[in-house]
Amino acid sequence: MKLYYSPGACSLSPHIALREAGLPFELVKVDLKAKKTAAGADYLAVNGKGYVPALELDDGQVLTEGPAIVQYIADRRPEARLAPPAGTMERYSLQEWLNFITAELHKTFGTLFNPAATADWKQVVVGLIGRRLDWLAPQLSGKDFVLGPQFTVADGYLFTVLSWSGHVGIDLAKWPPLAQYCARIAERPQVKEARRAEGLVN
Repeated sequence: MKLYYSPGACSLSPHIALREAGLPFELVKVDLKAKKTAAGADYLAVNGKGYVPALELDDGQVLTEGPAIVQYIADRRPEARLAPPAGTMERYSLQEWLNFITAELHKTFGTLFNPAATADWKQVVVGLIGRRLDWLAPQLSGKDFVLGPQFTVADGYLFTVLSWSGHVGIDLAKWPPLAQYCARIAERPQVKEARRAEGLVN
């Protein structure tokens, strides 16, 4: 498999999932502005949407959209317990979390990286994110992971999005359970490996 990624972007989530699952894969770095891979290939030929992540399977099929990719990865290695079994209530709970992260956090945070966004609009967005984090913090209070005692692909995704906080002027210290959660996830060996491979940490 090949994972097309940009350092620190949302593609870090499936990158973490692949390492947690112990699956073999190749990393392909993408310049999102030029829409080119590090080798100079046209990324739009891989993913016409023009953004990461994209996962190219061994048979040549390409899967896009982070929540779908991480569930695919989890289902390839069920013994890693990165997702509850399909059809269970726990699996629907995981999907509920993935949808919340992608729709309410990921896309909202993404607005703050738009160079065309005005200061007034960014202030509105920061307020909206704050309200989402106000809800989120109690959900994680006293829990190791999103679904309880077991790390899942939702944790890799949530960690990735929350890691953007410092880049957009949001201090997670205001929400101690979230700050503690991020610090805990950051210490996982596979998370360290993924971040190191992307040049995010030494």
